[in-house]
Formats: sequence, structure tokens, C-alpha cells
Amino acid sequence: MTRRAEQAGRTAARLSALLADASTEAISAAGGHTGGVYLRSGTPGLLRLAVLAGLPGPLFRPWWRMHVDRRFPVADAFRLGLRVVLPNATETMRRYPQFAAGLPFQFGSLYVPVSHGSATYGVLAVLRPSVPDATEVLAGRDRMVGLADDLGAALSELADGEDAAVAWDGEPLCVRPPAVRGFEGRVGRFSWDPATDTVSADECCRVLLGLTTAELPGTGRALAEAVTAGEAPQVLAGLRAAAAGRPGTLPLPVRTRGGALRLMEFWTSYVTPAPGAYRVSGIVRDPGPGPVGDAAADLLPDGVFCVDRLGMVVYANPRAAQLLGLPRRRLEGRSLWECVPGLDHPTCDDHLRAALLSPDPVHFHVVEPPGDGTGSAGAAGAGTEPGAGAGAASARRSPGRLLGLSVYSGPDLLTCVLRPIDAADAPAVTPAGAPVLPEAPPDLAAAASVTAEAAHDGPAGTAAFPGTASTPPGTAGTFPGPAAVPAGPGAASAETTPASAGTAHAPAGPAAVPVAGPAAHLYRPIVLAIALTEAVTARQVSAVVMQELLPAFGGNRLAIYLLQERHLYLAWETGFPKGFLAPFEGVGLDARIPGVETLTTGRPLFFDSMRQLADAYPGLALDAEVGSRAFLPLIASGRPVGTCILGFDRPRAFSGEERTVLTALAGLIAHAMEKAQRYDSEAALARGLQQALLPRRLAVHPEVETAGRYLPGTQGMEVGGDWYDVVAAGDGLALVIGDVQGHGVQAAATMGQLRSAVKAFALGDRPPDEVMSSTNRLLIDLDPGQFASCCYIRLDPATGLARVARAGHPLPLLRHADGHTEVCDIPGGVVLGVDTQAQYPVGELRLERGAVLALYTDGLVERPGLDIDVGVSALGVALSRVGAAAARPAGNSLTSVADRLTATARHTADRPDDIALLLAMRRPSPARPR
Repeated sequence: MTRRAEQAGRTAARLSALLADASTEAISAAGGHTGGVYLRSGTPGLLRLAVLAGLPGPLFRPWWRMHVDRRFPVADAFRLGLRVVLPNATETMRRYPQFAAGLPFQFGSLYVPVSHGSATYGVLAVLRPSVPDATEVLAGRDRMVGLADDLGAALSELADGEDAAVAWDGEPLCVRPPAVRGFEGRVGRFSWDPATDTVSADECCRVLLGLTTAELPGTGRALAEAVTAGEAPQVLAGLRAAAAGRPGTLPLPVRTRGGALRLMEFWTSYVTPAPGAYRVSGIVRDPGPGPVGDAAADLLPDGVFCVDRLGMVVYANPRAAQLLGLPRRRLEGRSLWECVPGLDHPTCDDHLRAALLSPDPVHFHVVEPPGDGTGSAGAAGAGTEPGAGAGAASARRSPGRLLGLSVYSGPDLLTCVLRPIDAADAPAVTPAGAPVLPEAPPDLAAAASVTAEAAHDGPAGTAAFPGTASTPPGTAGTFPGPAAVPAGPGAASAETTPASAGTAHAPAGPAAVPVAGPAAHLYRPIVLAIALTEAVTARQVSAVVMQELLPAFGGNRLAIYLLQERHLYLAWETGFPKGFLAPFEGVGLDARIPGVETLTTGRPLFFDSMRQLADAYPGLALDAEVGSRAFLPLIASGRPVGTCILGFDRPRAFSGEERTVLTALAGLIAHAMEKAQRYDSEAALARGLQQALLPRRLAVHPEVETAGRYLPGTQGMEVGGDWYDVVAAGDGLALVIGDVQGHGVQAAATMGQLRSAVKAFALGDRPPDEVMSSTNRLLIDLDPGQFASCCYIRLDPATGLARVARAGHPLPLLRHADGHTEVCDIPGGVVLGVDTQAQYPVGELRLERGAVLALYTDGLVERPGLDIDVGVSALGVALSRVGAAAARPAGNSLTSVADRLTATARHTADRPDDIALLLAMRRPSPARPR
């Protein structure tokens, strides 16, 4: 390994440790139960979940990626630098309906940007119990701010000028949250120095490993050999990985020689590391409730097992082992998805998310695996568990019974209770905030029996847990995906049915209940529908589809074609090879290609493989040899709008549920796109009107330089009533700026009338007060139901004398030739269009050569929650700074000054008001030759 590669590895390890420590400390500081850190990625505008503390990663796969322009709390915190406080689900739904639709559970959350100086690296997030009022969590937020500041400083130091060093492009590291309840001395600690191969361990560590004093491990290998022989290599591998700066993200379940379950965790010490290796610290802990708890739960007639917040089973009583068909030794230390068949269904995912995030218990049904009622799943020689409790059964049970599963959430563990559906009444209603699973029909047991028998032939698929892809299955390094999600690009999201589901009538997973409720599949249309309501233009609609649809179904290609004059034109594409779609541009509706036929027939087309697509359309150019495609017609109110093409880089069998959801989403997209096209047409017409009403060129004078800028608001039609003008008035110039009340086409039309009137009066070189009075009476006669502000200045270029009349307009700014800027104290009258008898006094000011006069509308200086004087002062400071270049004889033109003064507003995505700016400067005298 080269020195550069070794340094990069150390930087990555240090980054992981910093983020993991910050997330766990933030959970404690904010009184939460889970948290994490989003970090910027190598893709501009995309955040990735880098660390997730207290939740199983695959269960939250849809939230691994976050575009910064989405209306989500994480995106707002990063993009705007805001500290977002959501105390409860009601406030979350009010402010972030998309986020709430995906996680409709009772919890609160806090989000703090992680930044240092001008650089923003990511967002620190904590989910916590719900509270009625935000004031109850402000202290926790303030503590999170301190942690975020410390993390930002550490990341800045780690980056050392290289932004790529502080970026995250992989899957999240899942770490254990800080324990709310202590383990009462049942934690042993040890450390290992790889340089000398010496181990230091406390007495509790020795006791938990079941060793005598003489057997206390002194080396790394001796520590590994303290557990059963089959697990010793895993312990040794974990120690060596931590010493190399790559500590594992999950605790390692091991068995002592006496058979007791223990969890081992390793982490790296970064204080003066030895050359080539770090010092390793770790703990050994007993995950169970202790002998008294074991004895109490062992006697219960119901199956009881406990799961930690990362999804690992840490305790099971004999009845639970019997109902799940596995010996207790095989249950403890394995993931929940390995132990309970059928949990890989999207509806079960929602139930488990509800249990992890909200305090209410969750109740649903699973199918009992086949077995002989003795705690074995058909494996010969498994034997009967001792002390099987009151519920033990001696006879072989019939396979496929329904089991009621109740999950009770605790701060550190989930307690799960299993009981046969015929032995106790299952709750008919799931608590508020969790999706509802319908009750089983009479023939469900028979159907479930078939799926259970089919599942008996082989184990459920698993996917490597993030960060531990090389660990053998069955160890702490693997985590069965909730939907058996295949790894790699294009993998199906945990929100969707796995590709192996096959046809619409195939079971969703091993021993899955085939009538799972539709609530999970409704989430994606709801989230997409909410996002589409916020999209206005066709481009925004296309961006929403890309951000929501591709991650939801694991696709990596998207193309949207829109219909114009019976031809299809590409509106948006991502993921296709460069130039591949060019031959299809402008294709007519008579072409025999799937993108056209799906629109002309109105039927979606699904191809499970590229071979299917090639067989259906011989001679069609294909962008890949392997993959699958979905062609969706975009039809709104019976009218064709276009076609949406989804591409996947692996073959997949589109299930009936997926086809239904994709077809419904296509309808939502079509209606949104139709609305956006109508808006684009109307907005283009309105912008054309706006441009026609504004001056194409300003009057010129050899002694005066002028520059004007107009920026429309970003809300509504993006047209408004602000205007500016420069008119030749006698031997001087008239400088005019105004602002009609409101926005939209009506305001623009009124502005056009006023601009024409003021220009006509100015061309007659009438005094400023007469111009204002005449314009005021004209506006009242027009009776548009609107008023307007205006500032009119008659400038004499020869002397620099300026005579000013003002009608409710902000005061001008004057930058003197020496560089200082002042607000011109000019008297004024009421706004135009209110009082026919209004008077407009005239004030005077003088422009020396090199001085710059700035006229502006309130949109440039108003800020939400701040007095307008603050914005005026800020504009004055900016004018003092940037106006110097224009004041020099050979300096930059005034247009560059205007550009710099409006640069911030121009790059602001949300401008509630339009903006006008007019600058005027008496040209400096040319330098005399010496």
C-alpha cells in the first residue's frame, strides 16, 4: 500500500469515527433515541446519510439520499443554514408534509447544520420523543449546536483544504446509540496494543467470558480464543480491522465456551497511534436481562423475545423459540429478519418503523414457520428446549398458522410478544400512526400454508450490512435486508417488493402473508403527489420525478418525453449513455417503438429483461444488454401528455403491486406535467409582456452613465409591477423608479400605464412635483384597485443638481466620490392612487463627479423578520465597497456594479417580491496629462 493510500484510509477511518461519535453524543444531548449525520457527497446537490445510530440501516433505505433542493428538514438545514425544530408529528406535517407522509409516526426531530467558516459539510439530526411545544426541546437543540460546531471544526481540520476528504458516497454506517439504561456492571472492558500484542482486561470482562484468573487473556489471539472455536477467527479479524483504522459498525455476537451469548464491540483510539496500527479498545457485555429476568420470561405461555435497536435478537424465551421453529441458541445473536419469516414485506417494514420511532405498541400478523413444535424448523436432531414453559406442544403442529406479533418499544430494546392467533384475540386496530394490516380472510391459513411450505425449501435471501460486506453470513457483519434487497446499483428499495416476487400472484417473500395491506404502497404516491404540488414548471416536475421515482424503485435511468404537435420531444433524461436518445427526438406517433405505443394505446409496458424488449421490438436500438424497462403513458383527463421511461440495470420481475403503483404514479405525473405546461405557456406570455413594458434601452447623455436591473419574483407568474426608466428631459435627464402594489399580470399592466404616463410628462420637461401629481390623478382615474410608489429625479448633468419628488418610495442612496455612502433625506408624499389632493414636495441634492446615485425598490432591501432599515444599511455598505471601481476614470462600467449589487438576489431561489435597481453616475473628469 502506498503512503498516499494509507493516509486516505486513515482519513476515512477518522471521518467515520468523528461522525459516529457526534451522532451518539447528539442523541444524548437532545434526549433522543436515534440520530445520524448527513454529509455532502461527490455528487453536487446530493447529501448522503453517513452514520445512522439506533436504527437498522436497510429498513430506512429510502432516506439514505437527500437532494438539497427538496422540501425536507435535512435539506433546509443544509441549504439555508437553519436549525430546524419539529417538536411533534403535527408540526412536522404542517411544515414538511412530504417527510411526514413517508414516516407518519409520533416523534419529534431536530436538525442542525454542520459548518465551519463558509463551508457547510452536512447536517446533524436527532429523532426524539414527541412533545407538545418546541420550547421543551430548545435546550437540547442548543447542546446539539455546540456539538455541530465542534464537528464542523474537526471536519475542517480533517479536510485540510481538500473538500473530497470530507464527503460520503457509500452506504451509512449503523452504530449503536448510547444506552438509556445502564447494564448494572454487566459490561467488561479491554484494550489491545497491536504494537506489543498485549491485552489489558478488567475483572468483569473475565467473568463475562467465563474465564478463570489464570486464563485471563494476555494477547489478541488469546482473547479471540476465549470464545467458542468457530467464532475465534471473527474476533481476531475484528481486532485486526480496528487496528487498521476500520472498526466494525455492529457488535459481534459470540458464545462463551459455556454457551452464553455475549456481544463484543471494538473501536479505535486515535491518540498517538503506533506506526501502521491504532490502539484498540472494546467491551464485552451480556445483552440479556439477567438471570432473574430470564427465569421470569421463561415461564410465560406467550413467546417473548427482545431485539436491540439495530435489529439483533438478544433474548428469546423457550416459547418464542418453539413458535419460530429455531432453538434459542440459534435465535439469539441473529437479526430479526432471519428469525421471523415474512418480515420482508413492505407493510411489515412500516410496522417495524412505527415501533422504532413512536412510543405506541404495534400489532400485526406473521405466519408460523413449519416445524415439529419443539423449537426446530424441521432439522433433525435439534432437540427440545429444556423448560419449554406452559405453552409447549408435544404434537407436530400444522404449518402456516397465523401468529399475532406485538412489538413494544423501549429506550434500548424492543420487546416482542408472539401468540398463536387462535389462542388469543389479535388486536383489530393498529394504534394511530402505524399502518393498518387487514384481518385475514377465512382461507388465509391455507394460502399461507402453501407459501410456508415453499419457503421451507431454502433460506431467505440476505444482503450484506453496510460496511461489513466481507463478513460471512450469520455473523454480526450481515444484516438481512427487510426486503431482501440485492446489493449494488439498481437494487430494489426496501419500500418495494423484491424482484424475486415474480408475477402479481407470487408471495411477497418467504412465508409472507399474501394479503398485506396497501398502506405501504400508498406512501410513495402520497409523497410524490405532495412533491408534485410544489413543482410549478415542467422542469421542476421532471426533477421531482427523478428525485422521487428512481430511488423508490431502484432505477438508474429516466427519460420524460412530452407531446407537441403529434411528435414526442425529450424534456428530461438521466442515466442514459450520451447521445443515445438523440435519434428518438421528435419521433412521430406512427412509429413502432415502445415509448410511442404506450402513449397511443394508453397501456403501460413492462419488460422484465432486455431480451424481452428486443424480442417484442426487433431492430430497436438498446442502450444496454442487461436490465429491465418500464414505459408509462402520461395521460391527463383523457388527453395524451407524453411518456415516462424507467430503466433498471438488472432484470427484475415487476410484481402486480409495482405495476399498479407505477401506473398510478404515471397518472399523477401526467396531471402535474399538464398543469406545468399550461403554467409555462402563461408564464412565457407574461414575461414577454413584462419585457415589452420595461425599457429596451435607456436615454443616454455624455456626462452621465446609467445602468438598470430588473429581477422578477419567483412566486406566481414571475411578473410584477416594479419598473425603472431614464428619459431625456429638456437638456437633462429624468431618472424614474416605481413599484405597483401586488404581483402578476394586473400589476404589470398597471405598471405599463404608469411608465408611459411618467415618460410622457418627463418628455415635456415638467417639474418633478407636477409629474407626481399628474401621475397620481391618472392612476386614480384608471381605478385599477392598486396603488404605487414612485421616485422621480430631474438631473442637470452639467451642474450635478438633482431635484427629487417622492411618492411613498424608499429613500435614494448616494455614494460620494470619496467613498462614503449616505441615505438621502428627501421629503415625500403619499403613494400614488390614494388621494387626489396629495402634494409632493421637491427636495434637492447634488451629485459631484464620480458620485453614484442608487434608486431601488423594496424587494432589494426587505428581509423577513427584519426592519427595512437593516436592508437599506446593508445595501449602502455594498454600494460603498463595489462602487469604487466605477468611480475611477478607467474603472469598470456601472453595469458591473449593478450586477454585483443584485448578485445575491439573483441567486436566491425564493424571491417573494420583484426587484428594480437604477444607478446613475456623473462621469469623472478625465485625468489631465502631466
